[in-house]
Amino acid sequence: MSFSFKGIDHIQLAAQEGCEEQAREFFGVILGLEEIPKPENLLKRGGCWFQCGNQEIHIGVQKDFVPAKKAHPGLVVENLSALRESLQKQGIVIKEEPPIAGRNRFFVDDPFGNRIEFLEFLR
Repeated sequence: MSFSFKGIDHIQLAAQEGCEEQAREFFGVILGLEEIPKPENLLKRGGCWFQCGNQEIHIGVQKDFVPAKKAHPGLVVENLSALRESLQKQGIVIKEEPPIAGRNRFFVDDPFGNRIEFLEFLR
């Protein structure tokens, strides 16, 4: 084989036009992710980008937006219980799903209705 995959650079979540302030509040303030600059040639498309570990989360504007209810990113967290407590204190609804061996996890919806999973690997 002449090629190989090295990982994931970014994930993109869609949102409606004018989503930037809500995205900055949720991803930047509530989750504490650092906003990173979009390339200048993509600024006119709207949305915003955030650093998440070695990967990026891109919030992109989509005409006729419909939230992703099944497809979702799974974000690995250190100290998942502290994140859960922080989110609950800020009024974010936690959604439970059946457990997966070797992982603790829960789900939330972002401000646009997109599903997001947070998980921590057990030692």
